[in-house]
Amino acid sequence: MDAKVTWQQGLHFNGTAGSGFEVPLGSEVEAGGVEDGFQPLELMAVSLAGCTAMDVISVLKKKQQVVTSFEVRVQADQAEEFPKVFTHTLITYLVTGHNVDEQALLRSIELSATKYCPAQAMLGKVVPMELRYEIYEGESAEKHAMVKKGTYTPEVIQT
Repeated sequence: MDAKVTWQQGLHFNGTAGSGFEVPLGSEVEAGGVEDGFQPLELMAVSLAGCTAMDVISVLKKKQQVVTSFEVRVQADQAEEFPKVFTHTLITYLVTGHNVDEQALLRSIELSATKYCPAQAMLGKVVPMELRYEIYEGESAEKHAMVKKGTYTPEVIQT
């Protein structure tokens, strides 16, 4: 896998990878930027969310779950001092569908966390990760009540 960033001006860069897609990188005003793109650590959080999301939705589909809406949120706490690394991450899976089986979702999350997601495997070696889920019934989480929520851990499943 190859990636590069090309300086544009100030603290603005364009990032590209082997896929050919481009993403703007910028910095916050406090660091001398003008907030004109993703901050690099934001992309790490987006990468983590995207990696596990692709795994979980793929496994849910293989398990023939009827998913109508799916979102993965990553909230990453950062150290106060430089290099301001992630100190804790909370990954929340919001699954909306029709009769989504909680055990199917838990297995999907487990497979992503322990087998498939390289972003989670790498970051998990140095950053504590908490995995939560919410299941909604219907077409969209915004319009329907939560059916179930819980926390996944490799050792024990709590609901």
